[in-house]
Parts: sequence; structure tokens; C-alpha cells
Amino acid sequence: MKTRIGIMGYGNLGRGVEIAVNAAEDMELAAVFTRRAPDSVKILTPDVPVVSADEAEQWKNRIDVMILCGGSATDLPTQTPAYASMFNVIDSFDTHARIPEHFENVDKAAKESGKTAIISVGWDPGMFSLSRAYANAILPDGKDYTFWGKGVSQGHSDAIRRINGVKNAKQYTIPVEAAIEAVRAGKNPELTTRQKHIRECFVVLEDGADAQRVENEIRTMPNYFSDYDTTVHFISEEELKRDHSGMAHGGFVFRSGKTGVNGEHNHIIEYSLKLDSNPEFTTSVLTAYARAAKRMNDEGQYGCKTVLDVPPAYLSDKSGEELRAHLL
Repeated sequence: MKTRIGIMGYGNLGRGVEIAVNAAEDMELAAVFTRRAPDSVKILTPDVPVVSADEAEQWKNRIDVMILCGGSATDLPTQTPAYASMFNVIDSFDTHARIPEHFENVDKAAKESGKTAIISVGWDPGMFSLSRAYANAILPDGKDYTFWGKGVSQGHSDAIRRINGVKNAKQYTIPVEAAIEAVRAGKNPELTTRQKHIRECFVVLEDGADAQRVENEIRTMPNYFSDYDTTVHFISEEELKRDHSGMAHGGFVFRSGKTGVNGEHNHIIEYSLKLDSNPEFTTSVLTAYARAAKRMNDEGQYGCKTVLDVPPAYLSDKSGEELRAHLL
């Protein structure tokens, strides 16, 4: 029997989940839920209903996993606990500093309802988190380095768009190349947050908005921009569509460590991603973890989980025998 997937929210992430689910032979899209007028939302899959988010509870017995496609700034902190009381859920909550708090809130709701929730799924947090965990276990005497970009950050762009007076925005995260090369060369540099990345913002203002106020709100936003050198450009809607319509991203995770009686041998683990479409890659990860959430719930593993708690085999549609024969 195929795993029945619900999508909550139909923006870039929602469309990406739809594509990934339709490509998975063991899944089927049951419904798309939206806070907009359902008649105004056109999806890619024929004969799949678009339903008001207010009616989600009526679908509790018709959906195996609900994939939440809202933003981390204001949507997911309330949405994930709420929907974990009704469904097995997956989210892409990516405000690193608030993950412990988010975990506690979701864990309580999921345990009370006998559901399984996997939070902070994507590539960072997500795939990069796994790389850091594996590398730390293998090279305990060492240092971690994570670089993002150059690319469009969906979470940071969304955070800017939530500012009063902003009509649209794109934010690029740009790694400092000299810092990457120093790490790759095994120099183990001490790098501040500001020395590793630059943030560049392209913002379209609403008519009459105060540009100076908006720029100050961006630059001082905690967890997003306050610790970085941030450049803000105000441009027209036409310029944004013409020059900033792509969604590429990527990044690097390094672990530089030592082994030997006197630490005489140096090792560097490097994991990198180069993504043409940040949302489509992120939603491919979300969809794989939806498969795991259903399996874990079937086994009675209730409550909140992260990617660090999920066995790799649970992500695959292949059997254990197939995995051992072809991927091990």
C-alpha cells in the first residue's frame, strides 16, 4: 500500500514536494492544503484535491504523513506542534538556534497523539547535520567548518519578506573563498561568523515604505543577519524577476582532524552540495524522510525526531536485501 502524503502550503517547497512524491513509486499525493482560497491554487497533479487548511483535521485518517512547507520565521513554530497532534509530520525548520525549543514543543504534541514528527529536515539542517555527526564520531580530535552558498537562502529570503513594507526579496549567502581554501589546506583557522560568510539582499519595497527602516530591520535581525556583513540593495520588481529568479544553492561541510599517538596524521573530511534548485533538493530530502516517519510510526516510535535519529535504511524504498547487495 502506498504512503499517502499531504502537503501543507503550496509555494516553492510545496511544488517541490509534489514533484518528489509523484516520482516515488511507493507514495501517492492525497491532498494539498492551503491558507489561500483553494480555487485559486493550481497544482500539477490531476484529480488531487486542494483543500482549505482549516479543514485539515477532517483528513486525519486519509493521510499517512503531512509535509509542512511553511517558513521557519513565523509558520513552523506554531504549525508543526499543531499538526503533530493530528498527523505524522515532516518540517524543514532551519533556525538553528531555536531547534532545541522547537523540538520540545513538537515532541510533547507528537507523544500525546501517538504520532511521529521529524523536524529540521533538508540539507542544513539535514544532510549537513549527518555529515557533521559522522565526522565528529570518526575524528573526535578535530574542528568543524560549515560554509553555505553561493546561493539563495529560502529561509532568509522569507524572513525579509515578512518585514513590514517589503513586497518581495531574495537573499544570497556567499562564502568567503579565502576561508574555504584555508580550511581545505588543513590550516585549521579560527573563523568568526563574520569571517566565513557575506549576506547580500535584494529587496523590492511596497509603495511608500521607509527604506532606511527596512534596511535597519534586516541588518539587526537576530539569528539571520545581525552577525554577518550584510549588504542591502533596493531594486524594482522587474529587476528582481529578470536578475534573481534562480534558486541555486549549495555549500560545504569540513571536519579537519588528527589521529596517531602524538596527533601526527592529519585528515580532512569534505562533504559538498551544488544545487540547481534549492527547493527541489530540499523537498526531495523531506519526501525521503516522510517514508521514514511512516515506518517509525508503524513501529511505535512516537514523538519528535531529527535526521540524527533516523536509520539511513528507513529513507530508501529499497529492501534491506537490495541495499546490502547494491549500496553497501
